[in-house]
Amino acid sequence: QVLVNIGNHFDLASSIFVAPRKGIYSFSFHVVKVYNRQTIQVSLMQNGYPVISAFAGDQDVTREAASNGVLLLMEREDKVHLKLERGNLMGGWKYSTFSGFLVFPL
Repeated sequence: QVLVNIGNHFDLASSIFVAPRKGIYSFSFHVVKVYNRQTIQVSLMQNGYPVISAFAGDQDVTREAASNGVLLLMEREDKVHLKLERGNLMGGWKYSTFSGFLVFPL
């Protein structure tokens, strides 16, 4: 579910954000694994390459969160998305968020 998408630069069908212009962008994400004793790792990908990751691996809890954030220099048409590198969120996506916005145009 998309809550705010001014300019429609986040494509809900592909879950990819496409930069409308060159600039410094801020991205953050928060994911929750629910009722799942697996380890999860989520990476923020820029143009297909991992930039930052978050990890949740406590086997003794039924809910665990992982978060991270970054400022990125992006060119026009650069793409950013989240990738579940390891594990299974098993219903956790409804508790998870992904946000991004232009901080400073160049």
